[in-house]
Amino acid sequence: MQPRVITGSDPSRVRIEWSDGHVTTYLPSQLRGLCPCAGCVNEVTGVRTHDPAGVPEDLTQTNLRLVGHYALTLRFSDGHDTGIFPFDALRRDDPGRS
Repeated sequence: MQPRVITGSDPSRVRIEWSDGHVTTYLPSQLRGLCPCAGCVNEVTGVRTHDPAGVPEDLTQTNLRLVGHYALTLRFSDGHDTGIFPFDALRRDDPGRS
């Protein structure tokens, strides 16, 4: 599944319109809680080492940009900026999915 439009101009959300017309809106705190980087998830065990419950709800984002044709990255107001969020994982972890 590929994004058709990614909007990150509002620091309080990231909006993705997918190629099938579905729209996902993420709060920066949700994305920070899902961060897959080596600082947040143990590379060997796959166990999350960063507690998503500790992420402030008022977190913001800046510097949203594409990583190739498969992911996006951004900088959070807590200074974290090493996460690469693959599109397939973003769609799978859609906060609106039941």
